[in-house]
Amino acid sequence: MPDNTAPHRALSDSAARQLANATKTVAQMSTITPRWLVRFLQWVPVEAGIYRLNRVRRPEDVEVACPPRGEGDLPLTFVDYEESPREYFLSSVSAVLDVHTRVSDLYSNPYDQTEEQLRLLIESIKERQEGELVNNLEYGLLTNAAPEQRLSTRTGAPTPDDLDELISRVWKEPAFFLTHPAAIAAFGRECTRRGVPPPTISLFGCQFLTWRGLPLVPSDKVPVVDGATKVLLLRVGEARQGVIGLYQPGLPGERGLGLSVRFMGISRNAIASYLISLYCSLAVLTPDALGVLDDVQVGKYHDYGHTYAASGTSPATPKAPGRRGRAVR
Repeated sequence: MPDNTAPHRALSDSAARQLANATKTVAQMSTITPRWLVRFLQWVPVEAGIYRLNRVRRPEDVEVACPPRGEGDLPLTFVDYEESPREYFLSSVSAVLDVHTRVSDLYSNPYDQTEEQLRLLIESIKERQEGELVNNLEYGLLTNAAPEQRLSTRTGAPTPDDLDELISRVWKEPAFFLTHPAAIAAFGRECTRRGVPPPTISLFGCQFLTWRGLPLVPSDKVPVVDGATKVLLLRVGEARQGVIGLYQPGLPGERGLGLSVRFMGISRNAIASYLISLYCSLAVLTPDALGVLDDVQVGKYHDYGHTYAASGTSPATPKAPGRRGRAVR
């Protein structure tokens, strides 16, 4: 049997670690996402936090003519404007960060404690910003989709036919689909079942599934309720009369588009406070810039072997070799 009382002949790992410096990471937070929606939108600066959306009233009443050669009467017409256009006011996502000065003074090597706290809180605020862009009851995408631009799936699961129908609603220069990652997986299963795997495209150094050349952009801010979610299709950009993001430029303590960090002072308890605010909104310039596919079921799976049997077909199998030179009667 081994002699456990024998003295050590070399320095142990646990003792050696007392003299070693561990390589440390910055704080990791699992709730941080790529926030693709914010990246894909065009962001337009506004004055005084107000954006007025002017639209033409009854554009179908505008008359033009192509008369035959020679003299002819031309229609008398004009383009009317809405007399009470909608105004968008920037909304804020804010928080106050408290850091004890003792902590920031003593424990800021190798990483500055105040800056790390600010970084993580700013990430959380930006996550909430993307959630508001999708779900806000005043300016969110799901709230502002026109009724005629909404449709439901045919069978529950998102199929190529459903996405084609959505494209027909947003046919003027559509930019991308936006949906929950579970819906993208469900769409991939439906494509696999039909033998039409969707191609991929590289954007921002990442791979995206596409349909009809349009990327399917994932966002966990699109809600999933009782196994059902939604697929959105957007046209983006002010020049295309699409969907745009709004922000306030030139803020005190600006650290990004519409993002401000301001020092609020130190209390008698030696607590330093910082106000972090992000001002933003979103506007759908014309109704046909946004379409929504409702009732998208994400829990449907297929037994592909059963599918083959039901359809009377089967996967290709190698044929037995026959004799060469003889016809089969």
